[in-house]
Amino acid sequence: MDLTIGTFNLNNLFTRWNFQASVPPGTELTEVVSINANSERRLRRFRGRVVNGKDADDRSEIAERILAMDVDVLAVQEVENMEALNTFNSDDLGGLYPHRLLLEGNDPRLIDVAVLSKLPLGPAVTHQTFPDPLTGNRIFGRDLLQVDVLSPTRSRRLFTLFNAHMKSNFVDRRTHRTPEAQATAARSANDRRRRQSIATAEIIEKATRPNSRYVFLGDMNDDPDSLHLAPVVASPALGMVDALIGVQTTRPPKIETSGPPALDDRWTSRHRADGITEFRLFDQIWVSPALASRVQDPTIDRRTKHGGDGSDHDPAWITLTSL
Repeated sequence: MDLTIGTFNLNNLFTRWNFQASVPPGTELTEVVSINANSERRLRRFRGRVVNGKDADDRSEIAERILAMDVDVLAVQEVENMEALNTFNSDDLGGLYPHRLLLEGNDPRLIDVAVLSKLPLGPAVTHQTFPDPLTGNRIFGRDLLQVDVLSPTRSRRLFTLFNAHMKSNFVDRRTHRTPEAQATAARSANDRRRRQSIATAEIIEKATRPNSRYVFLGDMNDDPDSLHLAPVVASPALGMVDALIGVQTTRPPKIETSGPPALDDRWTSRHRADGITEFRLFDQIWVSPALASRVQDPTIDRRTKHGGDGSDHDPAWITLTSL
């Protein structure tokens, strides 16, 4: 059988409600506010500010993109919780994915990695408690989610999926005000991503064999040839293959009104700051050597707006043949 597998950062897929709370966006909270004394549910907060549900138009746009892709297995990032995932699947995707998986991770912003699948899912493993050898704290800010994708009859494992959301490049200029402080924060983020890559390589190597079928994908927050991702994607022991080589796009990119256009089609993230536009392939798909010859039709769904259509990431997917 042939299967399509993709990855898509949904950009803060939070539920539409805030547990009946009515608080203006950006409101500073001096204390945690209990909404329901019986269930002890509280307002979603991050750094003292209320986190609101994803805008309805943006949610509709990411749903349209997912429906148009219609992949069999979709790894997603930045989902609030299982309730948000189930609601999005039923209300916005029309129940397209009967099998769904999300395990609460480490992120203080409440964003998790998850899987939507038309095929049954087997045993799932969270690696959110994997320690950082440098600090002893949890190395993954979110999680590295591992799950087996099964045949329709559940009679065999087709492949193992590893869904990642690596350390962000974001540097908060409100707390890092000087260029020196910003540069230090950027180096720290890169170094943590490198340590996450080392941990990921160790996890995948222990969980698989040289002839295993597996897919490592997600939002890497870095380029495929980055030294900070190299410990996993360029690991000689794993021998992963970049499945988005020769990628095609669903449409040409929107014409840039200022600054140079992208040099090629291999990008899923467009970021403009300080007058500079960067195009980077943050959303990646890597396959094990056992799957390399089965990869076909690598595709990126190109956005129609500079800022993105419901997300600041573009989704990517591949076809795996004869599984």
